[in-house]
Amino acid sequence: MYQFDWSSIPGALPYLWQGMVRTLQITGVAIVVGILLGTLIAVARLSKSSILSNLAALYVNGFRSIPLVMVLLWFYLLVPQIISGLFGQPGVDIRLLSAFVAFALFEASYYAEIIRAGIQSVSRGQVSAGLALGMTSGQTMRLIILPQAFRRMTPLLLTQAIILFQDTSLVYVIGLAEFFGVAYNTGNRDGTLVELLLFAGAIYFAICFGASMVVRSLQKKLVS
Repeated sequence: MYQFDWSSIPGALPYLWQGMVRTLQITGVAIVVGILLGTLIAVARLSKSSILSNLAALYVNGFRSIPLVMVLLWFYLLVPQIISGLFGQPGVDIRLLSAFVAFALFEASYYAEIIRAGIQSVSRGQVSAGLALGMTSGQTMRLIILPQAFRRMTPLLLTQAIILFQDTSLVYVIGLAEFFGVAYNTGNRDGTLVELLLFAGAIYFAICFGASMVVRSLQKKLVS
């Protein structure tokens, strides 16, 4: 029978915290850039210009049709070439930069669809009212439609952020040690792989379950 040995966990906590910081960095950058870029893509998809609409649809469908792990590998191979070509030898961690770019661009495609649905959920009468007040289409979208849309889709945006937080564990394929990677490497080194992975899983569960409860509570407040 397997004998669990939890004694290595206290000593691993500083390294696990460093890994968690990196996980949160990737998550935060991907959320901010993903929502900003996703908003632009969503507006482009709803544009009357067929060129903008088709390009935005191609972006969304393209990224949503490719596994995230493959996107990570592609950008890990492409980003160093682009950076070195433009700026010479980079002075940053290419693996971390590749993860930032890959997650931000990938998540933008999912946020774009959430935001597009939120925009379409706002009554067309709101657009007419804005135009009747002398606003341009851009002002109506920015000042009237988007604020209402974001209020309605906040729970979905937060849910996607939770999924993103979980997906950051995939950066192990490019050798980047975030929380899961640190737990795996530390456990493998100390011969306590099972214990470290169970501990990491418990941390993931606690964070994601707590965040899910917050989203559910927020959703009830928005509905009421």
